[in-house]
Amino acid sequence: MCGGECLQTGVHMTTSTTSPKAVPGGSRITPFGRSLWALAMGGFAIGTTEFMAMGLLPQVADGVDVSIPSAGNLISAYALGVVVGAPVLAFLGARLPRRGLLVALMAAYAGANALSAVAASYGLLLLARFLCGVPHGAYFGVASLVAAGLALRGREGRAVATVMIGLSVANVVGVPAATWMGQHLGWRSAFWVATALALLTAALVAAFVPACPGDAEATGRRELRLFAEPQACLTLLAGAIGFGGMFALYSYIAEVVTRVGGLSDGAVPVFLLAFGLGMVAGTYVAGHLADWSVFRSMLGSSLAMALLLVAYAVLAPAGWWALAPAFLVAVASSVLVVNLQLRLMTVAGDAQTLGAAMNHSSLNLGNALGAWLGGLVIAAGWGYPSPSLVGAVLAVAGLAVLALSARIHRRTVSPEADAA
Repeated sequence: MCGGECLQTGVHMTTSTTSPKAVPGGSRITPFGRSLWALAMGGFAIGTTEFMAMGLLPQVADGVDVSIPSAGNLISAYALGVVVGAPVLAFLGARLPRRGLLVALMAAYAGANALSAVAASYGLLLLARFLCGVPHGAYFGVASLVAAGLALRGREGRAVATVMIGLSVANVVGVPAATWMGQHLGWRSAFWVATALALLTAALVAAFVPACPGDAEATGRRELRLFAEPQACLTLLAGAIGFGGMFALYSYIAEVVTRVGGLSDGAVPVFLLAFGLGMVAGTYVAGHLADWSVFRSMLGSSLAMALLLVAYAVLAPAGWWALAPAFLVAVASSVLVVNLQLRLMTVAGDAQTLGAAMNHSSLNLGNALGAWLGGLVIAAGWGYPSPSLVGAVLAVAGLAVLALSARIHRRTVSPEADAA
């Protein structure tokens, strides 16, 4: 229900409210739709900021006078910021009004991006990237709860996917554009654009998202019960390990395209565009797959990611032939992300705010792991395609965790229970 109070205040997402229908002869976009797209704009701002660093890694490395593996630590620093920030901000902000919290998170995101743009040294840039990651997970967690609370019953998955699709569209529009700008106008210009996008999001959320009170009954102790839920812990572990496979590929995509594939720098934005299109397609498909089975969607996407990462490593020397597996890795990873989010919102019990936010903490731990391991194998002389093979191993390990979760699930619920 939009334009009034958001009734989702820490209860399970299945207690969602009814969204209004369009008024005949009125606007084609309902207040509910405007709310979702305002929230999705945050995903666009965050996605542009997070992923453009990979495409600009050579330029950033030159700008602060460090090696490519050292510049890869900037990616890990952002991811670690999410890992730290998501649980801390969710813990502290569970009782706060959700619209105001979202605006504050985007304002902080803008400030950290501005610091990145003016950083004169590698150390300051590393700190700025860490600070930039801090609001990331909390924003997506709170935005997902708001979206689910506004949706029609049974459509929560599609509402959350709409919020997430901003992240995917960023990889189609924002990341290639920021990469091109960074290559031609200097890498700092891309961070100024990210700053402006964050401020725009804050304004849109303030204007179009209805007042959403926090969970008045939330306590720190209750939120921390999340970590006493075995299924929640296994879901977080699956994300932390399995999603690292995607970032092992994406973190070094610019070097693979140019040094291994023999293509020009101009090909890098094309690969980023293909990756972004894959994320959009995967996010759209994920919302529908979630209506079928959240858990089976996670299993299938993890297996697909492992196979496709191997295919990318094999085809990397063939230049443009690697474009197809890059696209499909993005599809599979996006299906995994959305369904991990929905799974956590289901198994979190009363710890809804922390559960929703911890998904992105978990995923960015995977980001840091993938980028770090990728840098290690490159530094060891195994070549630039090797991070994708490491990523395939991580995807298989994540699949094994999900298989364990499924086994425990079958032992604790009736055969008729939904596997999601």
